[in-house]
Amino acid sequence: MSKVNLKLTGIHRHFGEGEAIIKVLESADLSLNAGEIVALIAPSGAGKSTLLHVGGLLERTQGGEVEICGQKTAKLSDRGRTRLRRNHIGYVYQFHNLLPEFSALENVSLAQMIAGKNKKQADAHSMKLLKMLGVSDRASHRPGELSGGEQQRVAIARAAANNPSIILADEPTGNLDPEISTMVFDAFTKLIKDSSASALIATHNHDLAKRADRIVTLEKGMIVPTKL
Repeated sequence: MSKVNLKLTGIHRHFGEGEAIIKVLESADLSLNAGEIVALIAPSGAGKSTLLHVGGLLERTQGGEVEICGQKTAKLSDRGRTRLRRNHIGYVYQFHNLLPEFSALENVSLAQMIAGKNKKQADAHSMKLLKMLGVSDRASHRPGELSGGEQQRVAIARAAANNPSIILADEPTGNLDPEISTMVFDAFTKLIKDSSASALIATHNHDLAKRADRIVTLEKGMIVPTKL
């Protein structure tokens, strides 16, 4: 039986009060197995980012349970949630958010050093990730000297730097042309499979979504399987 890295059960998330309430997630359920990539497609405003934020413990819910590698989080303190995020969750955004004053290598190493690794250990692991993603020859370059596809691959390496169990990606290829998008997605897929992590990718790119293990969408606040 596959290990479940992320499990959402009966999630309720709404905004506002009274007649102005907006129900975004209603009794939403989702499980991600180790080594599995799930694509999330839905119209803008349907709640994709909210779902990623809930799964990544960046937002609390009004009901339901989020389990990270078997640990329930609904009653955890903010400190406990922060610890789980640091140890188990990596993020990739549409806009890579790399630190402009640091090199590609330094951007990937910083997260590891914050988590307690020394610089030598962090740099060695960073180079391994950058090589896996095909950008090790750009390790000494700052983000402004990298192409869009190279920047996003560095961002993926940073997200994977602390060996997370779960990687959440919000439109990770949204700013890239089709050929580069495919290249980045291929590298991302290899990283997930090799590390037995799980990935939830919110995307409008149907061609890439078809290459995920499963595709889900949001309908009336619930997560349901879909096909393209």
